[in-house]
Amino acid sequence: MPTLDLVRSSRVEKSFRVRQVLGMFDVPDKTAIEHRWHVEMPVHEQDWTIGLIVGPSGAGKSVISREAFPSALFVDEPFDWPKTKSILDGFPEGIETRQIVETLSMVGLSSPPLWLKPYGHLSNGQRFRCDLALAVSKGQPLVVFDEFTSVVDRDVAKCCSSALAKTLRKRGGTQFVAVSCHFDILEWLQPDWSYDVAAARFEWRQRRRRPEVLSQFIASGVRRGRCFGAITT
Repeated sequence: MPTLDLVRSSRVEKSFRVRQVLGMFDVPDKTAIEHRWHVEMPVHEQDWTIGLIVGPSGAGKSVISREAFPSALFVDEPFDWPKTKSILDGFPEGIETRQIVETLSMVGLSSPPLWLKPYGHLSNGQRFRCDLALAVSKGQPLVVFDEFTSVVDRDVAKCCSSALAKTLRKRGGTQFVAVSCHFDILEWLQPDWSYDVAAARFEWRQRRRRPEVLSQFIASGVRRGRCFGAITT
């Protein structure tokens, strides 16, 4: 997928209020508003595991990611979780319980009492982590996750990004594209490539060591089987 030329058009219906705003703010009278993107994203040139599409809200990240990866499992809203059963029972039947627990811990949901709750009884941040864990457990070769880390605080976002990257690289078999408006996850997710929508800039990235303090914290938590327990929200 080397090049994309995308156009999205929004028709303008000339209601009374629309005409008022056109006059109040001296907006050119148009029948439609168009957005255009020219995207060069040569992800086929190298092997990769993790990619990042990043940019401010409204820049076109979702449009670009859908067009660039049409065959991917695209996660832009919650999965259909059981209404009354625990989140453990929301994972595919073929997955062993131990692997479910490891995946939930990987994304920062490491509290057994939380695993016993239905999805609807969790906080927004906890639901995000459940959806992330389920997305990477479905056995899809390519996963695109929209609004990545948007509903969790930045400390949890960084820890979750770091642990997810480590697990994806260790397990193999899944390519993961995070779509986010947060640039701070770059150093923690360590993507193989990134695409800045606002700057229309693609680059292959070299993986770097993560900051020592957090790396040691994550490693310690994983070894003890309780990673992120202190910061789960």
